[in-house]
Amino acid sequence: MVVTGLGLVTPAGVGREDNWRTLCRGRSLACRDPQLSGLRVDFSCRVQDGDFDPESELGETRARRTDRFMHLVLAAARRAVTDAALDPREWRSERVGVVLGVGGNSLETYVAEFHRLVNGKAGSVSPLALLRSVPSMAAGEVAIDLGAKGPNFTTASACASGTTAIGVARDMIRGGTCDVVLAGGSESGRSRMSATCFTQMRALSRRRDTPELACRPFDADRDGFVLGEGAAVLVLERADRARARRARPLAVLRGYGASADAHHMLAPHPEGAGIEQSIRLALADAGCTPGDIGHINAHGTGTLLNDAAEAAALSRIHEGAPPPVTAAKSIIGHALGAAGAIEAAYTVLSLVHQAVPPTANFHRQKNEAPLDIVAGAPRPTPMTAALTTSCGFGGQNASLVFTTP
Repeated sequence: MVVTGLGLVTPAGVGREDNWRTLCRGRSLACRDPQLSGLRVDFSCRVQDGDFDPESELGETRARRTDRFMHLVLAAARRAVTDAALDPREWRSERVGVVLGVGGNSLETYVAEFHRLVNGKAGSVSPLALLRSVPSMAAGEVAIDLGAKGPNFTTASACASGTTAIGVARDMIRGGTCDVVLAGGSESGRSRMSATCFTQMRALSRRRDTPELACRPFDADRDGFVLGEGAAVLVLERADRARARRARPLAVLRGYGASADAHHMLAPHPEGAGIEQSIRLALADAGCTPGDIGHINAHGTGTLLNDAAEAAALSRIHEGAPPPVTAAKSIIGHALGAAGAIEAAYTVLSLVHQAVPPTANFHRQKNEAPLDIVAGAPRPTPMTAALTTSCGFGGQNASLVFTTP
């Protein structure tokens, strides 16, 4: 099946053109976040108000009754459908599905309502609090907005959620359940509770004085990731249907693989065994060899353990000579459950533009399995296939292989 449309709402901008331009500049978007003021880690990568206004996008009433992760994905889904030149008034709605990855719910909504409850104000708890924070409501809201009456659900596999959603959506089309699936992910990790928990885990970079230098995947001086937010939706479509309506595919989704480390709730397998398994499964599913892959969009969080494990896996698969690698989290931060969907969209854009965007803040690797990290400027790279991989707490891994149409 083919990818006929992309919708993106991220710190790098709204829409695929803005996102690609920002990625190619190769500069981190991390900055002080008023929402995190007073915390030990008080910076993030966020979607700027000047780029995206929920009330203008959705109307005041709908924006008020839905949560941030729903705002982001509704805007992304609308743009994906427009990008695919689809008209929801004309599609067979029962054959259009929605599968979205959301790693967690909106903690801030729960915290605010919990304070009302424990302060003896149960009568003032919002009746919408539960609906605003249930992860599955993202897919439900998209279906309501666009009239998609096919299968509708949410995947939750931590930071692999968005990647998993795209793989599951592919299987739905392959199995004949749907003709079109809107697949992707959405999350806003910029909550005070999330920031505090990740800080306590020592997962976040603590470079408060220079947040723009904080996230540095695969670099020798990395010390953690930067919280982010965003949404991406890919329109996946049967190839024959796309041809019949004369759509111009952006890419072909060839392979999907998923695995579990079965090792530790926080730390990845030290040799990246689970990551390697998911990549090999995706390659086999795509009918590709490692040598066919011209570019890898890595999970690359900037944490000590993840990057070392991922580098080891990639080096083994590619026998010590992996193709050009980039890590988008260095620029847009870590959107948690949405990260894999955003990076899948970026992988498609690399195929479209035949170039690999740079990794910000990369200077040199530690004494780890060597990778060809693109840094400084975009690198023109002729390619017919590209890989993206995601890893989540709990040891959940997912990988996708895309090829040119």
